[in-house]
Amino acid sequence: MPDTAKAPSVDPDKTGAKSIAPRRAADSAERAYKAIRQQLVEFKMRPAERINEVHLAQMLDLSRTPVREALNRLASEGFVVFTPNRGFCFRGVDIDDLLDLFEMRSIIETGAFALACERADEAGIARLQAFWADARVRYENKDPDEILELDEGFHVHLAELANNPEIVRQLIGVNARIRFVRRVQIENGPQHWSLVEDHSRIVQAIVDRDRDRGIEILRSHISLTFAEARAVLKEALLKIFLPEQSTPRRGRSRARK
Repeated sequence: MPDTAKAPSVDPDKTGAKSIAPRRAADSAERAYKAIRQQLVEFKMRPAERINEVHLAQMLDLSRTPVREALNRLASEGFVVFTPNRGFCFRGVDIDDLLDLFEMRSIIETGAFALACERADEAGIARLQAFWADARVRYENKDPDEILELDEGFHVHLAELANNPEIVRQLIGVNARIRFVRRVQIENGPQHWSLVEDHSRIVQAIVDRDRDRGIEILRSHISLTFAEARAVLKEALLKIFLPEQSTPRRGRSRARK
């Protein structure tokens, strides 16, 4: 006797809903991420200010889940910090700390360049040249996120030529801590194409294995980047933050660059 049992019916509307739901959730998280990040970049919050997730969700007309996903992503990028029992806060801005980090970056990168002149092989240098040839064209897009990614990528590629993984790890760590400030700088500050051309000069210096010239370019390059970042932050602090935020906090006597 033939089997007359019917295969279970499938409701196309329900299966479609299942596939659409994850996309909608991802879209909501992305929308929350972009909206919150833009507020941070434009200094709509004060340093160390606690972020009210409920208020954000209401403002964006979203549930708290995509808002929380967006905040976790922003925390991983250094825009906000998470503290147990307190929640998410806008990352505090301290110009003295910024100077410390840029000084560390300069030490790491100039040291890496010196080692790279001794250790880099031709294949590694060729990879750096190829990366920069592609990146140089993409800078023309003037997209802040892309510029920051390309800039960090260039300096990490350069440090890798030192053949010392610890140097690369340290540089990546410093980059993570200044990423928020760099993003604000690129978004709001002047774009000095001399900084872009410095990359071309650095590439040529490593091709020539010219240690002294490469170190000189790097020091000047990082110093100018810091000066731009500091200027953008000072302007923001003077405009919208408390008066004491724009005064020296530690009373250091060392000269500013």
